[in-house]
Amino acid sequence: MNELFSDRQDIKEVLCSELMFPNLNPLRATIGGKQKKQEETLMRAYDLYADAIFRHCYFRVFSRERAKELMQETFLRTWTSMVKGEEIRHMRGYLYRIANNLIIDEARRKKEQSLDALEEQGFDPPDETQENVGAKNVDGEIILTLLHKLEEPYREVVTLRYIDGFRPMEIANILGVSANVVSVRLHRGIAMLQELLPKDF
Repeated sequence: MNELFSDRQDIKEVLCSELMFPNLNPLRATIGGKQKKQEETLMRAYDLYADAIFRHCYFRVFSRERAKELMQETFLRTWTSMVKGEEIRHMRGYLYRIANNLIIDEARRKKEQSLDALEEQGFDPPDETQENVGAKNVDGEIILTLLHKLEEPYREVVTLRYIDGFRPMEIANILGVSANVVSVRLHRGIAMLQELLPKDF
């Protein structure tokens, strides 16, 4: 069972809500079988990718609640596109592209939060003197802290590659850039992370 929703039906109710899509019921009546197939396709995509999209958003915005909202908005926008007749050939890549666009839009609307602001909201970065963190077993909180210190274009590709597991060519397709640009950003991002690691790692 998906960890974000106690019942798969919850997202379906949101997607099919007359509040979100007031014209959905008449559309359902006229399209019938096609509409049902679209719903099944989206529910299957939700089952497969919702947790991964949530995780991706979380590692970009560092807020569980906001990541959940962005994940839901990703599926709502995908549903809207499907209802409008847009053909989606590669659902996973399409969902990540929508999620990335939402994250970028949010970043444009507000200034990037500083580490101090995150601490005020309850994010507690680890003490770098922890003895139980070894060089090859980096604590997850340290990774979060280091990722947050990366500039956005590098954080984006590092997250897509090493957290979401996309290959460079897939990342290029999601971001609409060349594979060479992705490789350069990955190389620079990893180099920056290595510089940020405490000396005793």
